[in-house]
Parts: sequence; structure tokens; C-alpha cells
Amino acid sequence: MSLASAPIDLAPSAPSLRVVGADVPVPVAGGGMVPYANLDYAASAPCLEPVREAVDAALPYYSSVHRGAGYASQVTTDRYERARDTVRAFVGAWRRDAVVFTRNTTDAMNLLAHVLPHGTTVVVFESEHHASLLPWQRGHRVVRLPAPASPAEAVAAAAAALSSAPAGPRLLVVTAASNVTGELWPVAELARVARDHGARVAVDAAQTVPHRPFDMGALDVDYVAFSGHKLYAPFGAGCLVGRADWLRAAEPYLLGGGATTSVGEHVTWSTDPQQRHEAGTPNVLGVVALAAACEALTDWAPLITEEERLLGRLRAGLATIPGVRELSLWGGPSPRVGIVSFVVEGRRSRDVAVELSDKYGIGVRDGKFCAHPFLRRLLGTGSGDCDTGDGTALRASFGIGTTDQHIDRLLTALRRLAR
Repeated sequence: MSLASAPIDLAPSAPSLRVVGADVPVPVAGGGMVPYANLDYAASAPCLEPVREAVDAALPYYSSVHRGAGYASQVTTDRYERARDTVRAFVGAWRRDAVVFTRNTTDAMNLLAHVLPHGTTVVVFESEHHASLLPWQRGHRVVRLPAPASPAEAVAAAAAALSSAPAGPRLLVVTAASNVTGELWPVAELARVARDHGARVAVDAAQTVPHRPFDMGALDVDYVAFSGHKLYAPFGAGCLVGRADWLRAAEPYLLGGGATTSVGEHVTWSTDPQQRHEAGTPNVLGVVALAAACEALTDWAPLITEEERLLGRLRAGLATIPGVRELSLWGGPSPRVGIVSFVVEGRRSRDVAVELSDKYGIGVRDGKFCAHPFLRRLLGTGSGDCDTGDGTALRASFGIGTTDQHIDRLLTALRRLAR
């Protein structure tokens, strides 16, 4: 049966960039209800309406992929495989690049670590999220660089580390935007340095792709990883996109159904690098959601303009509150996405976050943001003590659906709490 005759287009017909649950009422102390001010997008962004529509459209045809001859299975398989092309286009990948669907960015980076040739030298900055900092420790030579004092210092440090690396495969790992400060990293410049020293480049774009367009070809990077749940597609899928040779040569990431072409006394693994590392039944709806988010996010200019306006409003307001200190690696004017971390002098971050939620209906993140070495650097501590007394900070992050009122409510609440 030809899929051209399928009675439904599984892509949303008219993308509307609104989020599900905007201003949903939440309880506050005293028994009242207020519209929720969600300022925790960097942890998990809300679902876009077009993403929900795509999942709703896919559910009636939900079935197994790659295995069934039935019509629903054909439709689901087609949708799943077309999602790879959608993701490639979204990040500016080459047609020949592999798109392996994973659970999230952490899973994607662990997959990449798994397929690295033996003895690869991995250069990584300590300012990375743990998902990009930790996976390389098994079987590879890791060069961990301190958080640089400027973008230029980052480029120089990477060049020095790569030039002194022993012969063999080399990989430079870098975030495109910090999950702690939101600051954008000089990915193109770092990629040029990597090329000069025969190294490949892997980019953690989890905090970038919800805020900015990303083009692997223009940046000249080899691998990119990101998560759907940060890209307004909170259904548990992520991906690793990039060069296929290391993926094709490595043992499968998972051993099981779908990764093989023949099983007997000897096992023959699939030569398709995507199937080779996607054993078992995949998260079909998560992939549908991820692709729908990629399709919806096309008109970037107004999104970036609005985000930068809100970011300026938040940062300017925080600067006027005595006892509140914003955390930044490179200082005020450095470009960044909608993520701001800060501490409130004399207050435990957890206590402030709980009070913001209980009294004001505001959601922020508190903790160490899965970036412990970096946060210690920003707080100026060696073992965990800092202004808050527990080595933690607060993070406000936002995106589509955030309003002036959300930002102003946070600033008003912090002025009261700081007093």
C-alpha cells in the first residue's frame, strides 16, 4: 500500500508558537491561586501547541516501526524515518550524516563516547554540563581544561591542548551555550582550531537549539547532541547527529533486536549506523514530538528579539536588588540566551526557590545545575561554601510564552525576599 494515499498529514497544519499550560493556575500560601510563572525552561521547556497537535495526529496510527507490514506500522515507520531528515535540516547537517535517536543529550554524549576509537584524546572544558564532561572517562585520554576567562582564552587553550596531544584520534567537546550562565561559546572559532590540529568537534547544543538556529555545516562541526525536552517537545527523545564512520565501526551501543542483520552462531550487526545503535523499540512519539518542534521553530528573528528584550529586563532588574549577584563567566556584555543564574546573599538557594513557589507561584531552578566544577568556579569556592552557605545558586530561564509580567513578578518577589 502506498503511503502517498495516507488520509492524514501527521505534521501540524498551521504552527502556532504557543505553549501548553501557559499561565495555568497554581496554589500559593494562604489558599489563593495565581497564574504560574514558569521560569525553569532550561531544565525542561513546556510543550509547544504544534508539538501536541503532531502527537495527537500520530496516536491513531501508532504502531511498531521497521517490523510490521500493516498500514499503521507503515505510517509510523515512515513518520519515524522522515523525522531524521527533519532533524538533519534543523541543525544544518549533511545528508550523509547519521541521526541516531536517543533518550536525551546525556544518552547521546554517552553514545558518542562509546563509539570513539580506542585511545582518542578528548579535550573538554570543566565548565561543561556533566553530560559533556563525564562520559569520556572510560578508555580515553581526557584533557580537562579550566573554565576560560574569555572566549579568546578558550580558543587559545583548546589550541594548546590539541597541539600537545599524542598522535591518534582527537575530539574537542564544547557547549554552544552554558546551561548555567546562558553565555554563547565561540563554536566556529573552536572548530577552526580543531581542524588545524586534525581534531573532530562535538557540540552540546541542548541549551542552544531552543533559542537560536544551529548550522553544523556553517560552523564546521562533526557532531551535535540535543534533547527534545528542552526544545518544547517533552516526550523523552534526543539525538546524536554527525559523521557516520565512527558509529558504523563501533560495537552497537545496545545489544538487541533491530541492531542485527543475522543471529546464529555468529552475530552480524547492521551496517546502518542508525539501526546499529537503536536496538529495541524506540520512543516513536518522542521522535514525532522532536521532529514537530524542529518543524515549528523556523522564524527565528522575532523569537530572538523578544528573548533578548526579556533578558535585558531581567538582568537590569537583578542588578538593582541589593544582595543579589548574577553569575557570569565572561562579564556583562557577552552574548547569551535566556538563562540567568544568581545568588541571594545570606539565603540558601533552596529556601529562596521554595518561597518563590509557595508564596508567588514562580518556578525557578536551584542547585548546582549538573555543572559542579563550573559552579564552584563562578562562586569562587573550592569545596562548596559560598554566599548562600551551601555551594548552590538559583537559575531563571525562559523562552516562548514568557512575558514581561513573569519577569516583573520574579523581580518583585526577589526584592521582598532579599530584604
